[in-house]
Amino acid sequence: MTRLHNDPAAFADEALEGFVAAHRRWVRPVTGGVVRATAKIPGQVAVVIGGGSGHYPAFSGLVGQGLAHGAAVGNVFASPSAQQIRGVAKAAQSGGGVLLMYGNYAGDVLHFGQAAERLNGEGIPTHTFAVTDDISSAGPEEAHKRRGIAGDLPVFKVAAAAAEQGRDLDEVARIAAHANDRTRSFGIAFSGCTLPGADHPLFTVPEDRMAVGLGIHGEPGIGEEPVPTADEAAELLVATLLKELPDGIHGPRGQRAAVILNGLGSVKYEELFVVYRRVAQLLDEAGVTAVDPEVGELVTSFDMAGISLTLTWLDDTLEALWTAPADTPAYRKGAVPEAAAADEESYETEEGPEVYTASEESRQAAATALDALRRLKDTVDTHADELGRIDAVAGDGDHGIGMQRGSTGAYEAAHRAREAGAGARSLLTAAGDAWADKAGGTSGALWGIVLRALGDALGDTERPTPASVAHGVLQASDGVRRTGGAEVGDKTMVDVLVPFAETLGQQVDAGAGLTAAWEAAATAAERSASDTAHLLPKMGRARPHAEKSLGTPDAGAHSLALIVRAVHGALAPCK
Repeated sequence: MTRLHNDPAAFADEALEGFVAAHRRWVRPVTGGVVRATAKIPGQVAVVIGGGSGHYPAFSGLVGQGLAHGAAVGNVFASPSAQQIRGVAKAAQSGGGVLLMYGNYAGDVLHFGQAAERLNGEGIPTHTFAVTDDISSAGPEEAHKRRGIAGDLPVFKVAAAAAEQGRDLDEVARIAAHANDRTRSFGIAFSGCTLPGADHPLFTVPEDRMAVGLGIHGEPGIGEEPVPTADEAAELLVATLLKELPDGIHGPRGQRAAVILNGLGSVKYEELFVVYRRVAQLLDEAGVTAVDPEVGELVTSFDMAGISLTLTWLDDTLEALWTAPADTPAYRKGAVPEAAAADEESYETEEGPEVYTASEESRQAAATALDALRRLKDTVDTHADELGRIDAVAGDGDHGIGMQRGSTGAYEAAHRAREAGAGARSLLTAAGDAWADKAGGTSGALWGIVLRALGDALGDTERPTPASVAHGVLQASDGVRRTGGAEVGDKTMVDVLVPFAETLGQQVDAGAGLTAAWEAAATAAERSASDTAHLLPKMGRARPHAEKSLGTPDAGAHSLALIVRAVHGALAPCK
C-alpha cells in the first residue's frame, strides 16, 4: 500500500514538486507538468508525452535529451487535462510542431485530442498518437482498442530519437505508428495496487493465484491461473507474445527485438532478473536477438505486484532509433551531446484574470447555478467511497476521487467567477473548464462539456427559462455522445444523460415548470442508472472485464443520477 502521503488529493502535485526538486539538471516545471531543462533546438519537433500519475518513471521521468521534450502529468490514474497538455506543449515547442503521445485510454484520447485542436487553432502544428501494445485488452481484429502499457517506452523512444535527428512532424508521427504496429505487451499480477489514502487495493487476487492480462490502472486481469514459478511465468509471457507477430513477420527466427521486462511496483529487481534469465533463453531458442534489453521498473502501477513483457520487432530504422543515446532522470543510454541550459525566461502559459460582463438577471441565475454546484459537490463528497467501490468492480476504482477533484474545482472556480460578477454562461464555463482541468480523465472531459453546454444555452444576458435549461441539457447530451463516442446501452453516463435530457424536454414542452420537469427527469435518471446493472460495458477501462460488472451499475451513470437529484433542491426559485 502507499504509506507516505499528506492529503491524498494533493499527492500527485506534491510528488511532481519533489520530482522536480530532485532532478533540476533534466527538467523544469511548467503549467501542467515538466519540460526539458536544456536549451531548445529551433525547428525541432517537440515530443510531448503524458498520462496519469502513479506510473513513475512514466511519464515525467522520461523527459530529457533523446527522449521526451515534455510531459503532461495528470492526477493519480487520470489523464492530464487539455489545458495542462496545452501548457506543456506550448512551453516545449520550438517551431517544428508537436507530437502528443499517450497510452490509449478514453480520457487521454479526449484530452490530448482537445489540446491538439487548440494548439492547431493557435498556429502550432500538432499531431496526436495513442500507443496500443497490450494484447490482452482486445484481439488483433480490434487492435486499435488496445491499451497502452509498457510498450509506451519504445514507441516514445523511437519517435523522440527521430525528432532529435531533425525529421519533420509527419515523419516523426509515421515512425511512431510504425513502432507501435510492431510492439506487443502482456502482463501478469499477484496483487492489486492501493491508491494514496485508500485502505484496500483496487483488486485482490487469491493467495495461490495470479491475474492474467492486467491493466496498469488497477484494472483486474482477464483471467486467473495458479501462481507460477519464475520460469513458468517467463514461458507464459514469451509464448503468448510469440503467438501474435506483426504483419510481414512470418516467424521469430532471425528477427531482432527490443525487449522490456517491466516491474509494476512491488516485484523486486532480483526477481525480475530471475524471470529475465528464462526470457532470454526462450528468445534465443526461438532465434530472436534481444537488442538493448531493459529490465526494471519502467511503467508502474503504484505498489502492484506484477510484471509485463514487451517486444518491439525491429527493422534497421527502428533499431537505430531504439539504440540512440538518451539522458533523462529515469532512462539513460549512451552519451548525448552536451547541451546548454535553457534560458531563465518564464515558461508559464497562464492567462490574466477574466473580466465579466453580464445582466443583473443573468447574475441572479449565476447565483442559482453556484448553489447547484455546491449541492453537486456535497453529494459527490458524501458518495465518493461508494463511487470508487462501484468503479473498482471492473475498472480502476478512481471515479469517486476524480469526481471529488472535478466537482470541488468546479465549485471553487464558479465561486470566484460569481465574486467577479459573472453571469450564468461565464460562471458555468469557468466551472466546466476547472472540472476538466482538476479531474482529468474521461469523466473530467465529459463533465466539462456538460457544464459548458449548459452555460452556452443560458447566456450572460437573458433570464433563463425552462426551455433554455432543457435545451442546454439536450446540447450537453449531444456533446457527450459526440465527443465520447458512447450511446445508450454501452453502460456509461450516456445511459442516464439521454433519458434525463429527453424527459426534461418532454416535460417542459408539455408546459411543466422547471422544478416539476426536473423532478420527473431525475426520477427517470435514477431508474436508468439502476438499469445499467444489467448491461455489459462496451466502452472504457471496464470493457475488457465486462462480465465482472454484471449486477453492478455503472459508476458514471450512478453519479450522474445522484447529482441531478441533488441539484433539484437548488431550482426552487426557478419554479
